[in-house]
Amino acid sequence: MAKHRIYTTSFSSVYPLYIAKAERKGRTKQEVDQIIRWLTGYSQVDLEGILMGVTDFETFFAEAPAMQPARANIKGVVCGVRVENIEEPTMREIRYLDKLIDELAKGKAMEKILRAP
Repeated sequence: MAKHRIYTTSFSSVYPLYIAKAERKGRTKQEVDQIIRWLTGYSQVDLEGILMGVTDFETFFAEAPAMQPARANIKGVVCGVRVENIEEPTMREIRYLDKLIDELAKGKAMEKILRAP
């Protein structure tokens, strides 16, 4: 079975779309970066380095230093699919990020987005 094309798409090519979506709704690049760091464990310096290169989504998530355990609490629908029902691990990670950015754009508080206890 062929991989979905998002796997080979560079993270840096999609990142500006995340920023634009957030900024259209009055949120900030810093909040998008905070979400990405929370989900993946990348530092800001590491994230900025990735954005300078051509790291694809599959590699971005495979090399993430510390995937957030609380990400399993992310529930809901992205692109018509419930994220908690996605079986393929990399696609689930991508959709977790999509869902978090959606929540940011919808005005949800950062504490809730980051699943603070």
